[in-house]
Amino acid sequence: MKRATLDREEFKILFDQQFDSVRRYILYRSGNAELATDIVQDAFMKLWEKRNKVNLKTSKELLFKMASDLYISRYRKEKLTEQYLKSFQFLNKEYSPQEQMEFNQLKQVYENALVGMGEKQRVVFLMSRVDEYKYSEIAENLNISVKAVEKRMNVALSYLRKILNRNE
Repeated sequence: MKRATLDREEFKILFDQQFDSVRRYILYRSGNAELATDIVQDAFMKLWEKRNKVNLKTSKELLFKMASDLYISRYRKEKLTEQYLKSFQFLNKEYSPQEQMEFNQLKQVYENALVGMGEKQRVVFLMSRVDEYKYSEIAENLNISVKAVEKRMNVALSYLRKILNRNE
Protein backbone atom coordinates (compact mmCIF):
# COMPACT_ATOMS: atom_id res chain seq x y z
CA MET A 1 0.00 0.00 0.00
CA LYS A 2 1.45 3.31 -1.09
CA ARG A 3 1.72 6.03 1.52
CA ALA A 4 -0.37 9.13 0.83
CA THR A 5 1.77 12.18 0.11
CA LEU A 6 1.16 15.75 -0.87
CA ASP A 7 2.45 16.31 -4.41
CA ARG A 8 3.47 19.62 -5.97
CA GLU A 9 0.12 20.28 -7.68
CA GLU A 10 -1.89 19.49 -4.54
CA PHE A 11 0.41 21.73 -2.53
CA LYS A 12 -0.07 24.59 -5.01
CA ILE A 13 -3.84 24.19 -4.84
CA LEU A 14 -3.74 24.06 -1.05
CA PHE A 15 -1.58 27.19 -1.00
CA ASP A 16 -3.94 29.07 -3.32
CA GLN A 17 -7.03 28.00 -1.39
CA GLN A 18 -5.79 28.34 2.18
CA PHE A 19 -3.13 31.06 2.32
CA ASP A 20 -5.57 33.91 2.89
CA SER A 21 -7.68 32.07 5.46
CA VAL A 22 -4.66 30.93 7.49
CA ARG A 23 -3.20 34.44 7.25
CA ARG A 24 -6.47 35.95 8.51
CA TYR A 25 -6.48 33.47 11.40
CA ILE A 26 -2.97 34.52 12.47
CA LEU A 27 -3.76 38.19 11.80
CA TYR A 28 -6.72 38.00 14.19
CA ARG A 29 -4.47 36.47 16.84
CA SER A 30 -1.50 38.80 16.36
CA GLY A 31 -2.93 42.05 15.06
CA ASN A 32 0.14 42.35 12.83
CA ALA A 33 -0.32 41.80 9.08
CA GLU A 34 3.39 41.50 8.32
CA LEU A 35 3.93 38.98 11.11
CA ALA A 36 0.89 36.99 9.98
CA THR A 37 2.24 36.77 6.43
CA ASP A 38 5.68 35.67 7.66
CA ILE A 39 4.22 33.00 9.92
CA VAL A 40 1.94 31.59 7.23
CA GLN A 41 4.83 31.45 4.76
CA ASP A 42 6.89 29.61 7.38
CA ALA A 43 3.99 27.21 8.00
CA PHE A 44 3.72 26.42 4.29
CA MET A 45 7.48 25.87 4.15
CA LYS A 46 7.26 23.42 7.06
CA LEU A 47 4.33 21.67 5.39
CA TRP A 48 6.31 21.39 2.15
CA GLU A 49 9.26 19.91 4.04
CA LYS A 50 6.93 17.30 5.55
CA ARG A 51 4.97 16.68 2.33
CA ASN A 52 6.01 13.01 2.20
CA LYS A 53 4.34 12.40 5.58
CA VAL A 54 1.17 14.41 4.88
CA ASN A 55 -1.89 13.56 2.90
CA LEU A 56 -4.31 16.00 1.33
CA LYS A 57 -7.16 15.13 3.72
CA THR A 58 -5.29 16.28 6.82
CA SER A 59 -3.11 18.99 5.29
CA LYS A 60 -5.51 21.89 5.97
CA GLU A 61 -5.81 21.10 9.68
CA LEU A 62 -2.08 20.50 9.94
CA LEU A 63 -1.39 23.83 8.26
CA PHE A 64 -3.54 25.72 10.77
CA LYS A 65 -1.87 23.84 13.64
CA MET A 66 1.62 24.60 12.31
CA ALA A 67 0.79 28.29 11.87
CA SER A 68 -0.69 28.45 15.36
CA ASP A 69 2.37 26.76 16.87
CA LEU A 70 4.71 29.09 15.02
CA TYR A 71 2.75 32.10 16.24
CA ILE A 72 2.80 30.89 19.85
CA SER A 73 6.52 30.19 19.64
CA ARG A 74 7.27 33.64 18.24
CA TYR A 75 4.96 35.29 20.80
CA ARG A 76 6.74 33.55 23.67
CA LYS A 77 10.17 34.57 22.36
CA GLU A 78 9.07 38.19 21.99
CA LYS A 79 7.61 38.21 25.51
CA LEU A 80 10.80 36.70 26.91
CA THR A 81 12.94 39.31 25.17
CA GLU A 82 10.59 42.11 26.26
CA GLN A 83 10.65 40.87 29.86
CA TYR A 84 14.43 40.77 29.81
CA LEU A 85 14.74 44.27 28.41
CA LYS A 86 12.33 45.60 31.04
CA SER A 87 14.52 44.08 33.74
CA PHE A 88 17.11 46.79 33.06
CA GLN A 89 16.32 49.42 35.62
CA PHE A 90 18.47 51.74 37.61
CA LEU A 91 18.85 50.55 41.16
CA ASN A 92 19.94 53.95 42.35
CA LYS A 93 18.50 57.11 40.76
CA GLU A 94 21.50 59.24 41.75
CA TYR A 95 23.48 58.83 38.56
CA SER A 96 25.02 61.75 36.75
CA PRO A 97 23.68 62.62 33.30
CA GLN A 98 26.96 61.34 31.83
CA GLU A 99 26.57 57.96 33.59
CA GLN A 100 22.95 57.68 32.49
CA MET A 101 23.92 58.46 28.90
CA GLU A 102 26.72 55.87 28.97
CA PHE A 103 24.36 53.30 30.47
CA ASN A 104 21.72 53.99 27.82
CA GLN A 105 24.32 53.64 25.07
CA LEU A 106 25.57 50.36 26.51
CA LYS A 107 22.01 49.12 26.92
CA GLN A 108 21.28 49.94 23.27
CA VAL A 109 24.41 48.08 22.13
CA TYR A 110 23.38 45.12 24.27
CA GLU A 111 19.79 45.13 22.93
CA ASN A 112 21.08 45.29 19.36
CA ALA A 113 23.49 42.44 20.13
CA LEU A 114 20.58 40.32 21.41
CA VAL A 115 18.63 41.00 18.23
CA GLY A 116 21.65 40.11 16.09
CA MET A 117 22.40 36.92 18.01
CA GLY A 118 21.34 33.60 16.54
CA GLU A 119 17.90 32.49 17.71
CA LYS A 120 19.09 29.26 19.32
CA GLN A 121 21.81 31.04 21.27
CA ARG A 122 19.51 33.91 22.28
CA VAL A 123 16.85 31.54 23.63
CA VAL A 124 19.40 29.61 25.72
CA PHE A 125 21.06 32.84 26.91
CA LEU A 126 17.77 34.45 27.98
CA MET A 127 16.49 31.28 29.64
CA SER A 128 19.70 31.10 31.63
CA ARG A 129 20.19 34.75 32.49
CA VAL A 130 16.61 36.04 32.72
CA ASP A 131 14.59 33.02 33.82
CA GLU A 132 17.56 31.66 35.77
CA TYR A 133 17.06 28.12 34.48
CA LYS A 134 19.81 25.59 35.04
CA TYR A 135 21.39 24.08 31.95
CA SER A 136 19.62 20.78 32.65
CA GLU A 137 16.25 22.57 32.79
CA ILE A 138 16.96 24.41 29.55
CA ALA A 139 17.96 21.14 27.90
CA GLU A 140 14.75 19.50 29.04
CA ASN A 141 12.55 22.43 27.91
CA LEU A 142 14.20 22.63 24.49
CA ASN A 143 14.52 18.86 24.09
CA ILE A 144 18.28 19.05 23.50
CA SER A 145 21.31 17.75 25.39
CA VAL A 146 23.04 19.63 28.19
CA LYS A 147 26.17 19.70 25.99
CA ALA A 148 24.15 21.47 23.27
CA VAL A 149 22.98 24.04 25.85
CA GLU A 150 26.58 24.57 26.97
CA LYS A 151 27.73 25.02 23.37
CA ARG A 152 24.92 27.51 22.57
CA MET A 153 25.64 29.46 25.75
CA ASN A 154 29.35 29.56 24.94
CA VAL A 155 28.60 30.88 21.44
CA ALA A 156 26.17 33.47 22.86
CA LEU A 157 28.67 34.74 25.44
CA SER A 158 31.47 34.89 22.88
CA TYR A 159 29.23 36.86 20.54
CA LEU A 160 28.24 39.30 23.30
CA ARG A 161 31.86 39.74 24.37
CA LYS A 162 32.88 40.50 20.80
CA ILE A 163 30.08 43.04 20.28
CA LEU A 164 30.52 44.74 23.65
CA ASN A 165 34.32 44.93 23.31
CA ARG A 166 33.93 46.46 19.87
CA ASN A 167 31.86 49.28 21.40
CA GLU A 168 34.15 50.20 24.30
